[in-house]
Amino acid sequence: MAVGPQPHDRSVSVRLPQRGPRRPHPAAVHHGRVAHLLLVEDDDGIRLSLQLALEDEGHRVTAVPTAEAGLARLADDPADTVLVDLTLPGMDGYDLIRALRRTSDVPVVVVSARDDTHDIVAALEAGADDYVVKPVAVKELAARLRALRRRARSSEPDSPVTVVGDLRISPAAGEVTLSGQPVTLTRTEFRLLTELAAQVGLVLSRGQLLTRVWEYDFGDERLVDVHVGRLRRKIEVDPAEPQHLVTVRGLGYKLQR
Repeated sequence: MAVGPQPHDRSVSVRLPQRGPRRPHPAAVHHGRVAHLLLVEDDDGIRLSLQLALEDEGHRVTAVPTAEAGLARLADDPADTVLVDLTLPGMDGYDLIRALRRTSDVPVVVVSARDDTHDIVAALEAGADDYVVKPVAVKELAARLRALRRRARSSEPDSPVTVVGDLRISPAAGEVTLSGQPVTLTRTEFRLLTELAAQVGLVLSRGQLLTRVWEYDFGDERLVDVHVGRLRRKIEVDPAEPQHLVTVRGLGYKLQR
């Protein structure tokens, strides 16, 4: 089922899934309970259709029409993942993502009809973990949400501490420090850094990182590039001249001592 505006069609016609008792998908369970999604979407039809479709996939969904309402609901009922449209009345989706990132590392997925490179990169730069273009294939979106939760649950208890210059990465403790000071990372940024730290000195291609960090067999490699840029701003003294997280032109990225 696809949800969202269709090309050359101002109307939205969606066949909703038949409702009925259903056991949640195992991957829709988060820490022993049904995963809670916050959906921020101003279009009434799309909001209702997505809410019903995702509930049919086994999630608990809170759906609101504005960013302000979303922030208010999160204060009372924290979500495991936030789905955000970019075009919202009042505070737009970019500002909502930035507001979330000031206080939280909750996974954020943008669901938008905007497919321009500038919009995608701007949303990822603001702090989004993933970007899905409307019309939405609900099964694909649900698969991406499950991958996000698997990454959030994953731990590396046997992974050693990696020290790269003044950068210290402890996967088991979930900690990163730079010159002894803690570095605040989103879950996706942390996963990306630990994947690179597990193979210090070796080049990992964008495709390999997309598979290992986002668990996608294929996808938009801009996800990797933008997250690398965000990481550099946090772990490099001069992000424009990185010393630790470097680009190997034509091949990919590596973490070097």
